[in-house]
Amino acid sequence: MTTYLLAGGGTAGHVNPLLATADRISDRHEDAAVVVLGTREGLEARLVPERGYELVTIARLPFPRRPSAAALKFPAAFRAAVDETRALIRDRGVDVVVGFGGYASAPAYIAAWREKVPLVVHEANAKPGIANRLGSWVTRYVGVAFQSTRLRGKTLVGMPLRVEVERLDRRAERATALKYFGLDEGKPTLLVTGGSSGARHINTTVSEAITFILGAGWQVVHIAGEKSEIVDPKLAGYRLLPYCNRMELAIAVADLAVSRAGSATVSEFSAVGVPAVYIPYPVGNGEQRFNAKDAVEAGGAVLVADADFTPEWVLSTLVPLLLDRALIAEMTAVAGVTGVLDGADRMVDLIDRAVAEHPVQPEPAAASSSDDDANGKIDTDDLS
Repeated sequence: MTTYLLAGGGTAGHVNPLLATADRISDRHEDAAVVVLGTREGLEARLVPERGYELVTIARLPFPRRPSAAALKFPAAFRAAVDETRALIRDRGVDVVVGFGGYASAPAYIAAWREKVPLVVHEANAKPGIANRLGSWVTRYVGVAFQSTRLRGKTLVGMPLRVEVERLDRRAERATALKYFGLDEGKPTLLVTGGSSGARHINTTVSEAITFILGAGWQVVHIAGEKSEIVDPKLAGYRLLPYCNRMELAIAVADLAVSRAGSATVSEFSAVGVPAVYIPYPVGNGEQRFNAKDAVEAGGAVLVADADFTPEWVLSTLVPLLLDRALIAEMTAVAGVTGVLDGADRMVDLIDRAVAEHPVQPEPAAASSSDDDANGKIDTDDLS
């Protein structure tokens, strides 16, 4: 039996690839024992047990970015979390540690290195968080979702996707999707989504500009989020939903998408070839802008700043794009160039290789001029 300790969580961007990888490990290795290390506050506290995996929690330790009482306590608390994780590795006979970023990952990375257990890191964002930057210094098994990600020793594995998306045949499912949403098979469809929580600014702009979009001959599936206050105008060809539990069908029916540029969203659209207008979330360390970079440079997506996404922009820029069916076709043809459909398999391949090559252990990374990390330029955004 091989015991896998998967560490990470906090947000869906960390938890979902962790769970997709856990599922693929279980599918491919009948004797696998999967344990997940997370926190009590993150999404993993609910999602991991729901998926049937054991969750072990440690304290949530945000990295201090300025002098404070918490900063003074951080070193001792971090050492305690590392010691707790080392004990877990020994007690459970963990054979490999796999980290996905988030608060639980950094202690797991140091614990794995100290215990001389193989360590594999997966970075879902094009701009890595500090935890995974740390992890890349103590292992040579680093999988990334985007080719443009700058991490030492990276291997492009893509995003471990939900199986519903991984197996999606858009052409075969289109008729089912049209019927599910009550759409016209003779019109192209624009999918609008702000992610699981919705996006107020995107919702407002699309709501105010919906007649422009419908007037261009398109129909719209708008997933606004459960907290959205948008009122449905009940217009023909406009489907306003607070939530969609068949997101694979929304992707199947989309001829173009308007969305945030979260790593999972960009990865899913690119994997199955959906062109998109990406509007990066304007708060945080700017990772969403970088997530869209590969797709934009390939010609399969358009990037617009959140502040610029207004009804005026829709009328001046989006509507002409919707009217240019040849350009939409070109974007569709290249949209999947940067995508990876088999990210879960590639990630498990990397894990299997790390286990097979053990006990060869790398020394801490030496400085290199090829990456920001190696030059000591590590952002202290947080342990995510």
